[in-house]
Amino acid sequence: MSESARKVVILGSGPAGLTAGIYAARANLEPLIVHGPQPGGQLTTTTEVENYPGFAQGIMGPELMDEMRKQAERFEAAVEQKLATKVDLSSRPFSIWFDDEEVKAETLIIATGATARTLGLEREWELMGHGLSTCATCDGAFFRDEEIVVVGGGDSAAEEALFLTKFGKRVRLIHRRDELRASKIMAQRVLDHPKIEVVWNHHLVQLVGEKPRGITGGILENVNTGEKTEIECAAIFYAIGHTPNTDLFKGQLEMDSNGYLITKPDSTKTNVEGVFACGDVQDHVFRQAITAAGSGCMGAIEAERFLADHE
Repeated sequence: MSESARKVVILGSGPAGLTAGIYAARANLEPLIVHGPQPGGQLTTTTEVENYPGFAQGIMGPELMDEMRKQAERFEAAVEQKLATKVDLSSRPFSIWFDDEEVKAETLIIATGATARTLGLEREWELMGHGLSTCATCDGAFFRDEEIVVVGGGDSAAEEALFLTKFGKRVRLIHRRDELRASKIMAQRVLDHPKIEVVWNHHLVQLVGEKPRGITGGILENVNTGEKTEIECAAIFYAIGHTPNTDLFKGQLEMDSNGYLITKPDSTKTNVEGVFACGDVQDHVFRQAITAAGSGCMGAIEAERFLADHE
């Protein structure tokens, strides 16, 4: 083992990265947890989190991530803010560059997450978590008996719309085309559901609402005529996909067609020995804080075992 190399470097400080840090630190691996400009990951853009075990009354997303960070630091994990700009995974120890600074790592845990795609509308980030959301499973229960809008037309949008019918009085699915891109069976379920109304050939062009009340509606534009219509709603859910934060690893790690890192079954191991991936960077199915944390635990344990085998 290289004298100057860290035993474990973790890229990302969401639930996956911080859980990996807690486990690695308790195993005396002295991990370095590095986060970019958004420490805490996507949970820092949410308000109340009600579905993370252990918090009967719920907890604010930023507070939950702050508690996780403090827990990792309690076991002497180092947490630093800097942006990884290049990696070399061709041989161990691996090299990670943060601009001109090079850090060597015997093992690397990648927990860089995924970024929900947005429309780029004005005030999106102001209203994110205040009626505007990218996760129906996370936030749908906050809008019982309310008017809900979903933006999108693929399988994700269909799934989100169907899930939200459990809570909303009515769910309007806004789609810019005249037919859904979702699979036939999902599309048919949407079209057959009595609580879902599909608004064809329209796209969302403006958010209506302000903090602290949150979203009160949106302005739609007809893609054919340009005519604009304002609709009232208590929540707008974007369901237009996610982009995994994996550009750094292109050409070095195996990815699927959408850019998610591929890990071995029931494992966080990538195709490069000593490199592990956990959380939303490799999970495009569940995308929950609890599943990310679970895979972070797996990544740390697998890194610990790898290091023991390669002492």
